[in-house]
Amino acid sequence: MTTIDFSPLFRSMIGFDRFSNALETAYRSEPGGYPPYNVEVSGENDYRVTMAVAGFADKDLAIEVKENILTVSGARGDEEETAETRYLYRGIANRSFERKFQLADYVRVVDARLENGLLHVDLRREVPEAMKPRKVEIRTDQSRLIESEKLRAVA
Repeated sequence: MTTIDFSPLFRSMIGFDRFSNALETAYRSEPGGYPPYNVEVSGENDYRVTMAVAGFADKDLAIEVKENILTVSGARGDEEETAETRYLYRGIANRSFERKFQLADYVRVVDARLENGLLHVDLRREVPEAMKPRKVEIRTDQSRLIESEKLRAVA
């Protein structure tokens, strides 16, 4: 297995230690698979995962978010299977699946809906106010002395 040395990045980037783990996971994961899906960007902070889940009803699907991992799973019952049914060819998959997506910090599921055989999961990144950029005032030694003198004059 190929390992990538991220130490040059860590010299100037603070708090990105999980970045290397995410890349290693992406490198190990298999491309494609079942069911097929799209990941769309519909705005600066809005995303959508669309999965082709033809044949699955909403009761057959489950969506869970735990520790920044979005898990979409589906399991169809065998109620359609009867002894009377004979197939000459069976090309429609009737198998269970589980797809996992690693979510970035502050990304949450906003909506999920099933329409025309497609499952749409809408996501939004909502950065808290405390985490947004803010301006930091730079003080000089003179301004610090003035503040100290004002405090002494008041006392």
